Amino acid sequence: MATTYDFDLIVIGGGSGGVRAARIAAGHGAKVALIEEYRLGGTCVIRGCVPKKLMVYASRFAQDFEESHGFGWKIDSARFDWAALKTRRDTEVARLETVYRTNLLSAGVTIFEGRAHFIDAHSVEITGGRRLRAAYLLVATGAQPAQGPQIHGYEMAIDSNGFFDLASLPQRAVVQGAGYIALELACVLQLLGTQVDVVVRGDALLRGFDADVQSHLLDELMALGLRFHFHRKLNHIAKTSEGLGVTLDDGTALQGDMVLRALGRKPNTQGLGLEALGLELDVHGAIAVDAYSATALKNIYAVGDVTNRVNLTPMAIREGHAFADTVFGNTPRKVDHSLVPTAVFTTPEIGVVGLTEAQALETHPRLDVYLTQFRPMKATLSGHHSKMLLKLLVDRDTDQVLGFHSVGPDTGEMAQIMGVALQMKATKAALDATLAVHPTAAEELVTMRTPSVRHNF
Repeated sequence: MATTYDFDLIVIGGGSGGVRAARIAAGHGAKVALIEEYRLGGTCVIRGCVPKKLMVYASRFAQDFEESHGFGWKIDSARFDWAALKTRRDTEVARLETVYRTNLLSAGVTIFEGRAHFIDAHSVEITGGRRLRAAYLLVATGAQPAQGPQIHGYEMAIDSNGFFDLASLPQRAVVQGAGYIALELACVLQLLGTQVDVVVRGDALLRGFDADVQSHLLDELMALGLRFHFHRKLNHIAKTSEGLGVTLDDGTALQGDMVLRALGRKPNTQGLGLEALGLELDVHGAIAVDAYSATALKNIYAVGDVTNRVNLTPMAIREGHAFADTVFGNTPRKVDHSLVPTAVFTTPEIGVVGLTEAQALETHPRLDVYLTQFRPMKATLSGHHSKMLLKLLVDRDTDQVLGFHSVGPDTGEMAQIMGVALQMKATKAALDATLAVHPTAAEELVTMRTPSVRHNF
């Protein structure tokens, strides 16, 4: 007797990867269901990249107003309204969620609201007891904020999700963490008028980034007014007459109106019932998959942050699309995780793609490093302290550009374009042959002629 299924594909998770997989699979003719327990759009749209970037834009106006005086503007009565920003931001997020829903329905995808739990390799149960069966299932449940050690008073702190629920701007904040999320939100708060203390477990910001980027960014953020406490951890949090008292592990006492613990993210696999199916999870709870996003069970796949490969929205989208093409489009496709352009929206922002200097030296010992730091043209009249950093890594034997690293205004945009160049295996000679666009900061990329460092000369 032939097995009967309700759907060809059930997607668990309505974030960027799951939505793309559902739409493309439906476009290939599959009958698709998508289950989401919270809101369509996932972390990126609802409480991540999109609302975060809107907050970043808002915070940078403070610096723009300050710099405008050097260009003859007199702005003496600027006043920030957190509630107004929150309302407009949340309205935009709601609009985007509606777009996601409309696009799914237009593609013929059936949407179910609730939390899914695996019954067997082909069946899930949704909150309320409804059961669905499908030939294939895709787990795209993303990640959630890691809570870290449950120190005394940890319940008084918020995570990155809680940040977007804040009803008012705190006057003082203690931020624990030194990754993307911690530093981006710390910059937003500092520029909007909050005094921010950042508690860092290690000795550097943005673990895994190029050392020159780390040190340059630290100088810039300290000049911005952020106060850093390195080699420190939170010991406990307590209510005081002045707000929240935070004690560090060396006895240092800090005061804040808000404590934000941004300790990274972990795969959102708890409670799905995956272990009972015999699916392998790593120490972080991530689902083990092969190059085609397939798990050990041939009909179950996983994409996005839940696999803990490259935890970025564009990668989840690409993985979801490749899965749908592979399984339903008769076009097997692997996703390349080796060259990933990345932006960090601190102020100043960071744009990188390719190898760090330390990584490049492991396989390319004859390495040329081109490095420049300079004041942006805007700062010549505004008087702003900030300097830009641009860095290129070039293999001397092949002349191929191996890495691009930058700190400064709009460098995320540069990283996107340089990502194309590195994908095409551009050489330093090709950059040198490219006419500069003047006056721009990016022209430095095609005018750097002499290496700052020549390894293994």
